[in-house]
Amino acid sequence: MATLSRRTLLQVAATAPLAAPAIAQPVKPLRFVPQANLTSLDPIWTTATVTQNHGYYVFDTLYSLDSQNVPRPQMAEGHEVLDDGKRVRITLRQGLKFHDGSPVRAQDCITSLKRFCVRDTFGQLVAAVVQDWKAVDDRTMELRLARPFPLLFAAIGKTENPAFIMPERLASTDPMKAVTEMVGSGPYRFIAAEYNSGSRAAYEKFDGYVPRTEAPDMATGAKIANFQRIDWQIIPDPATAAAALVNGEVDWWERPLSDLQPMLAKAAGVKREVLDKAGRLSLARLNCLQPPFNDVKLRQAVLAAVVQEDYMRASQGDDTSMWKLSRSIWPAGTPYFQDHKDLMPGDLKRAQAMLKEAGYANQKVAIINPSDFPDIGPLGQVTADTLKRIGMNVDLQEMDWGSVIQRRGSREPVEKGGWSIFHTTGGTGTYGSPAISPLCRGQGEAGWFGWWKNDEAEALTQQWLTAPDEAGQKKAAFALGRLALEQVATVPLGVFTLRTAYRADLTGLLPGVAPYPWNARRS
Repeated sequence: MATLSRRTLLQVAATAPLAAPAIAQPVKPLRFVPQANLTSLDPIWTTATVTQNHGYYVFDTLYSLDSQNVPRPQMAEGHEVLDDGKRVRITLRQGLKFHDGSPVRAQDCITSLKRFCVRDTFGQLVAAVVQDWKAVDDRTMELRLARPFPLLFAAIGKTENPAFIMPERLASTDPMKAVTEMVGSGPYRFIAAEYNSGSRAAYEKFDGYVPRTEAPDMATGAKIANFQRIDWQIIPDPATAAAALVNGEVDWWERPLSDLQPMLAKAAGVKREVLDKAGRLSLARLNCLQPPFNDVKLRQAVLAAVVQEDYMRASQGDDTSMWKLSRSIWPAGTPYFQDHKDLMPGDLKRAQAMLKEAGYANQKVAIINPSDFPDIGPLGQVTADTLKRIGMNVDLQEMDWGSVIQRRGSREPVEKGGWSIFHTTGGTGTYGSPAISPLCRGQGEAGWFGWWKNDEAEALTQQWLTAPDEAGQKKAAFALGRLALEQVATVPLGVFTLRTAYRADLTGLLPGVAPYPWNARRS
């Protein structure tokens, strides 16, 4: 074996670059693979979870819920409740800035909350009792209420589909139109010039962010950005994403495919963890405005045919510790859950008879289904197979998730580009009570996609809100849950939990409903 002389070694040493001191080494960007492509940027305009997760980087909230579901001040310094609950005064923390350098003002918050209240189910209940929104000064806002509303801070602080705060000029945008300029006051700034839908998104630390002093607890407390930059890499193929994680080409994959979990469990340098322990509800939403599902009897036939186990195995695999049946509008694990097996017998022959009795005339059922979303795509495929087996005329239309998000807003007939069924998932906390769940609200065209209308459901929601005690709330919630399932406002398909996967040198990931970027760091 050849050896180098001392002179040669000195020459090599003299020409080699010196290693920088450890404190001078830049922190490598965090490379993150999100659950789906980021096609819509406005987290108020859409309920898409991937857009919500993006929103947590860019925006902040006045209040947020801790791990005990208690609303805590976030952008707010605090509040006063006056006049026996009919007047609420909220004061902002000092030094809050938007990414464009402008200060966060009370008027920005008021305009943002008003826009949120148009789009959000819980927000609509807030708007119904607020008589006046007033900016007392730049740091103080005041709400005058028609009656006390004890759930106000839970509404403006909810962690799924949150009330993100934007500058007034953006929050003034028509709630039915998406904001495209991303300027918030959150811990990270969106790099618009590097955004390429279908490929990547990028964020950089906002040095003007003023974190709270409390320890981080889910979406509350200090939001410390330990990475100067975070790169989102859109990788729709699960095998490619898995290989990138195992090879250290990415640091964090939000939602690994269930079939790949055993491989990731054995991979060196990879850790897996359940961050959202409450889990998610899978569901099918039927279009109640257009044929065939404007006929409740046909919706009921679909409900009777559903076998939840088929959906859970198709989308989440055979590890039954990661999913469970949940035959209710209220997901299993939430306070009002009741099993309604009688309404969901999973009986194809019974469903066929119900179709015949309802006079089904072979109308087309258009299922819009994402081919690039492993947790959702199999749900549509199971539905298509099930409905074909009971005798329905099914048109399974495969597309990317971004197209599903755009298409589900159409209220046109199937023949004019409309739809009959789409599938999605959401955190169980989003669907846990009449105040926050859009699945049980009978608001018709003012409600969530599918547009189920039922006045009795709205009356039961108000009964729940005004009930004098817990017993009264339960009575109203149980009645509403039964009614919404009987009328097939939504078809529940089961509850599941997810193991996220990341490189072993990544630490500080916080539990919660989103893959929060703050507190994460390299060990």
